[in-house]
Amino acid sequence: MHAFLDGLSFPLRAIRFIGSQPMLWRYIVIPIALNILIGFVLYTTLLWVGFQAIEVLLVDWPKWIAWFVRVLLIIALFIGLGYMLVRFGVVIGSPFYSRLSELIEEQLRGVARTTSPTSPASIAYDLLRALLFELKKLIFLLAFGIPALLLNVLPGVGTMLGMAAGIAIGVTISCLDFFDPPLERRRLSFRAKLGYIRHHLPASAGFGLICLGLVSVPFLNLLAVPVCITAGTLFFCERSPVYLDDGTMR
Repeated sequence: MHAFLDGLSFPLRAIRFIGSQPMLWRYIVIPIALNILIGFVLYTTLLWVGFQAIEVLLVDWPKWIAWFVRVLLIIALFIGLGYMLVRFGVVIGSPFYSRLSELIEEQLRGVARTTSPTSPASIAYDLLRALLFELKKLIFLLAFGIPALLLNVLPGVGTMLGMAAGIAIGVTISCLDFFDPPLERRRLSFRAKLGYIRHHLPASAGFGLICLGLVSVPFLNLLAVPVCITAGTLFFCERSPVYLDDGTMR
C-alpha cells in the first residue's frame, strides 16, 4: 500500500519540481498552449456529439436504469476524450517532452542521457518507432478493451467488471505514455516497457491511476500532460537506480 500511495504522489511532486526549475518552463508552456488548442477543438465538437448520442441511446430505457447507465457513459465519454487529447498532445508535443525529460534526468542523475545524434536516418528511425509504438498501444487497447466492453452486456456484475477492466487498461496506457521518454531513450521494446510497468507494481498502478484521473478531467487535462511527463521521469529516476540498456533491471 505504501508503494501504491507513493505512486499517487508523483504528479504533485512534479508540480513542485517544475516550480523550482524556471529553465524547464519553456518546454512546458508551448505544449500546454498546443493542448489548449487541441482541447478546444475536441470539447466543442465531440463532447456535444457524445451527449446527443447518449440521450438517443437511452431514450426508451427505464428511468432508473437509464440514469445509472448515463452516468457510466458520461464518465466513459470524458475518459475517451481525455485519451484522445493525450494521444494528440503527446505526439505533437513530443519534441518538447523528450527534451524536458532529458534535462530532468540529467539534473537528477548528473549524466546526460540522449538518443543517437540527429541525422536524416535517425529522424526516420525515431518516427518509425513512434508510429509503431502508437500502433502497438492501439492493438493493446483493442485486444483488451473489446472484451472489457462486452462484459457490459452482463447485467449487474458485468458492468462493474467491465468498468474495472477499462480502468486497468487506462492505467496501463497512461503508464506507457508518461514513462515513455526515459524508456524510449534506452530503445526498449514494447514488451520491455510493459515489463517495466509490471516490475514496479503497485507503485506504477498508483502512478497510472492518478495520471488517468488527471487527463480525464475536462480542462484540467489541458495542463496535465506535461506534469505527468515530468512525473514519469521523476518516477524513473527515483525508482530505477540501475536500468540496463538491454531492458533488464537490477
